[in-house]
Amino acid sequence: MRVGCKYGSHRVIEPKGALPQPAWRIDNTMEIYDNEILIDVKMLNIDAASFSQMEKEAGGDPARIGEMVLKTVRERGKQHNPVTGSGGMLIGAVEAVGSLLAGKIDLKPGDRIATLVSLSLTPLRIDRIKAVHLESDQVEIEGKAILFESGIHAKLPADLPESLALALLDVAGAPAQTAKLVKPGDMVLIIGGGGKSGLLCLHESRKHAGVTGKIIVIGHGNASCERARELGLADVVLQADAGKPLEVLEKVREATGGQLADLTINCVNIPGTEMASILATKDNGTIYFFSMATSFTAAALGAEGVGKDVNMLIGNGYTRGHAEVALQAIRENPKLRRMFEKLFVQN
Repeated sequence: MRVGCKYGSHRVIEPKGALPQPAWRIDNTMEIYDNEILIDVKMLNIDAASFSQMEKEAGGDPARIGEMVLKTVRERGKQHNPVTGSGGMLIGAVEAVGSLLAGKIDLKPGDRIATLVSLSLTPLRIDRIKAVHLESDQVEIEGKAILFESGIHAKLPADLPESLALALLDVAGAPAQTAKLVKPGDMVLIIGGGGKSGLLCLHESRKHAGVTGKIIVIGHGNASCERARELGLADVVLQADAGKPLEVLEKVREATGGQLADLTINCVNIPGTEMASILATKDNGTIYFFSMATSFTAAALGAEGVGKDVNMLIGNGYTRGHAEVALQAIRENPKLRRMFEKLFVQN
């Protein structure tokens, strides 16, 4: 019997003793252990911060982005962006279930699933890149991947297109955490509220803050702001550069009558937006940093430097029931679904 560590440490090549996510390099040979699952991969959904970094470096050229993905996987055995440190997730079909897991988990060969763990820890082999979709941060491939015994996953719903389900499940932690954090009557600020995770957080914020709450969205570009307005759930939509904290502070102060936000949700996929979040949040308020571009150092020392007593939460991509929350949001909000289909469903 060939049994590996349930967390995947047996796949780590460098450095020995590490877990797969922080490891520099892991073993991506596709002969599975008895407690692993083999997946025939159809599509990668690259983390927004990672895709933005690669798109900028590649000058927007899809072929060059594909080459960068191939290079990373060849070197590291996983899609773990060496600049941003983030990955993404994937969809595919179960090809094989290890003998120790068969009967213990609700998966069998042929099941269409999304992995709900990061590509930054997932052993991956890419045989061919078929297409790179700039508009959705998605990469169609032919390849294989390994899901460890501890790896969470979701069966793809029959009522949603695969590319739409992939986009939703990639950021499922954001709306689910938002649902837990927002209380009736809260003043909620969503920075990056016109993007994929931001729109889902907007839906959940409105749902849980209720008629007595106030939802403010900040978007950087015209398209982002227009999406937030079109959804019709925000009380105020502001166009501002989240990299300019004093500009954001003044606009939020004006929009809240000087109160500032009870809860700030940061969904921006570029670095340098920590201080805008901190300044726009009232003392004893809460900031949820969902963005993988967040710097713990910048946030911690920045809050200290301006004398701000705020609670800061790191955006754990997993909370119990997060897949169901994200999928239900799209089902109960037809306008949100049409918006996501326009953005993410490949024709």
